[in-house]
Amino acid sequence: MNPTMRRYIRYAFVLLLSVALILFAQEIKLVKNPDSTPITSMTFVGLGILWLFSFMGVIIADLMKLVPIKVIRDFPILGWVSITSLTMCLISDFFVEAIQSVDFLAITTPILTVAGISVANRLVDLRRTSWKIAIVAVFVFAGTYLCSALLAQLGLFFADN
Repeated sequence: MNPTMRRYIRYAFVLLLSVALILFAQEIKLVKNPDSTPITSMTFVGLGILWLFSFMGVIIADLMKLVPIKVIRDFPILGWVSITSLTMCLISDFFVEAIQSVDFLAITTPILTVAGISVANRLVDLRRTSWKIAIVAVFVFAGTYLCSALLAQLGLFFADN
C-alpha cells in the first residue's frame, strides 16, 4: 500500500473517531437533558455527511498542493472543508436538514478536544516566549470578557424596552 493511501486511511479513521465522539456527546447530552436534540436515523445521515465533507476537504487540500499559486497551495485544510461544506449545503437543502439533526454542542466537543491537544503540543514553544505574553493574554481575556458582558447587557436592556 502506498503512503498516500495509508495517510488517507488514517485521516478517514480519525474523522470516523471524531464522528463517533460527536454521537457519544449527543447521547450523553440526551441522557442529561431528554428535551435536547434526539438521535434519529437522520442524525446518522448528518454525521455521515459531516464525515464526507471533512474527507472531501482533506482530498481537495492535497490536490491543491499541486497548484502553482502559493496562496492556494498554503490554504489550510479547515478552509477547504468549510468551502466544501458551504458549497454542498448551498446546492441542496437535504444536507442542511441532515446536519441540523446533529446537536451543535455535540459537534463542539471534538473540536475543543483537538484544539486542546494542539495547544498541549505547543507548550514547549509557549515556554520559549517572553513572560510578557502572559500579561497581554490576561488583558485580552479580560477585555473580551468585559466587552462581551457589556454587549450582552446592552442587548438585554434593549430587549426589555
